[in-house]
Amino acid sequence: MNTAYVLLGGNKGERLTNIEKAISFIEKLVGPISNKSKIYVTAAWGNTNQPDFYNQVICVSTKLSAIALLEALLLIENKLGRQRGDQKWQARTIDLDILFFNNDIIDSPDLKVPHPYLHERKFTLVPLAEIAANFVHPIFNKSIAELENECSDELEVNPLM
Repeated sequence: MNTAYVLLGGNKGERLTNIEKAISFIEKLVGPISNKSKIYVTAAWGNTNQPDFYNQVICVSTKLSAIALLEALLLIENKLGRQRGDQKWQARTIDLDILFFNNDIIDSPDLKVPHPYLHERKFTLVPLAEIAANFVHPIFNKSIAELENECSDELEVNPLM
């Protein structure tokens, strides 16, 4: 069985409903969720002229390979109305990013794991630290708690409730 940490996020449409639907699809298509963070609200990162995001990190157990997991997550995004454009960091109904897959390091054209920006983004590190503070990043050899402490991102990350 493989363990994956996945970031769920969205800032378009019914944000909370979209995250709940994505979790339901993940449980059906990917495997059981063993842990999940609170949902957090954060201003958009990168392209800042758009609505705030809701973000959550989950830990899922799966028999899928990393590439099969990516394909399942892309299918779920599609089912929930995600439309990919040419520009990065656009408003979206749902975004599902693989942060970690076991302790694997994957660098292929279609998939990069660990996620290449996770250490730069508080909206990823705060919910990830909530459920996996002691998980060690396989490239940086630092815990998620250490990466969160060192992160220079100044965006506020606040619990939804």
